[in-house]
Amino acid sequence: MDNSKEKIILNVGGIRHETYCSTLRTFPGTKLCSLTEPHASRVHDYDPNTKEFFFDRSAQLFGYVLSYYRTKHLHCPADTCRSVLEEELAFWEISDAQLAPCCWLKLTNKDCQPEEFNDCDENDHADDQCLIAQVERRDFSWRARWQPKIWSIFEKPFSSLSAKCVAIVSLLFIIGIVIIFCEETKAQYEFFAVNVTIFGHSDVIHSVQHTYYQQAPYLLHLELVCVLWFTFEFSMRFFFCPNKKKFLRNPLNVADFLSLFPVYIELFTTEQIQKTPNLVLWLGFVRVIYLFKLLKIFKLLETPLILKVLSCTFKSIIREICFLMMILAFETFFFGSLFFYGELLGIHPFSHGDLLFTDIIMCFWWALITLTTVGYGDIIPFTTLGQVIAGFAAVFGMLTIIVPIPIFLVKFKGYYASAIITQKLKMSKKQ
Repeated sequence: MDNSKEKIILNVGGIRHETYCSTLRTFPGTKLCSLTEPHASRVHDYDPNTKEFFFDRSAQLFGYVLSYYRTKHLHCPADTCRSVLEEELAFWEISDAQLAPCCWLKLTNKDCQPEEFNDCDENDHADDQCLIAQVERRDFSWRARWQPKIWSIFEKPFSSLSAKCVAIVSLLFIIGIVIIFCEETKAQYEFFAVNVTIFGHSDVIHSVQHTYYQQAPYLLHLELVCVLWFTFEFSMRFFFCPNKKKFLRNPLNVADFLSLFPVYIELFTTEQIQKTPNLVLWLGFVRVIYLFKLLKIFKLLETPLILKVLSCTFKSIIREICFLMMILAFETFFFGSLFFYGELLGIHPFSHGDLLFTDIIMCFWWALITLTTVGYGDIIPFTTLGQVIAGFAAVFGMLTIIVPIPIFLVKFKGYYASAIITQKLKMSKKQ
């Protein structure tokens, strides 16, 4: 087979292909190139009667592979699965990086379920796998026996009748504590008069309205009942959780834990609260976490597919989001600084009282609101230079927000298609 004009016959998937040995030597180091070596008949499946090499591979794709050796341009059919193509190219020891750009576009548009889109579905049953692993280890302790049952009661509302009852009770407590939270925020007003001496006149009396927050005792007691239930629920879920690290990394679980503290702090620091009214406001600020408990309503329903897809999408583009935040921060500092000095340079030296900002920090606030196209109007440019800077800030803000949208849509489309296919496969297996 040393003669460059010598021919070689390849039988791939029952289809015979005939070409020159010199054609197969176009790309050294590949499997087809090794067929031109003297010992090839001993290494590969060679039939001396028909004088052909046999490969039980895809005949359709091999036609494109052989065409690659002839034209040095690798293409693929439009209806090819990406994973099948990669497997076939790997068998012939050809890198998929050699694929022509036109075919890359076809694969990208057609392949709506790349491998990375399947990763988000793997963690859904991680807790169940931990429980199965305990059974396989034959752990017969009382905790191992009760853990799957109690975990299902508190985490899977439709697993049993008792789980449904616990979910309904928890929902009632959630609704109750949200109502209590709203009632607690009603302000009580106190009016008192003070004598104020202005320019030597002491006969001027001002009526001063002072607002303070004071929680009614019965509301605190009702809130304590709700928090006791949440404490019990959180303790059971944490103690019988198969994977505690994953449990603690869940933001909703962290919110549940933090929401337990305001009531206990208020009960044990009654005297300090009377001396420092602002402490009540800070505890109320922490109580906002109660609203996150409303998200648990989704447990009583089957989690909508779109919520799972959105969660996976945001996780996949977290790097892009961080990069966007860095760009937005740079633009905020840049345009805020320009606006600050632009307004000072353009305004009349004796008219600084007309400015709506006192320092550059307020200009950073203005820049952020302008870049995000919110535009409250609390700070506006008075000078021509300031207006030009504001215009550029608005344009750059729109561009910064618009650019990541296609990335999000592409990722969302892939995850949604993957979720639909996975859902159909699960339904077919159940049937």
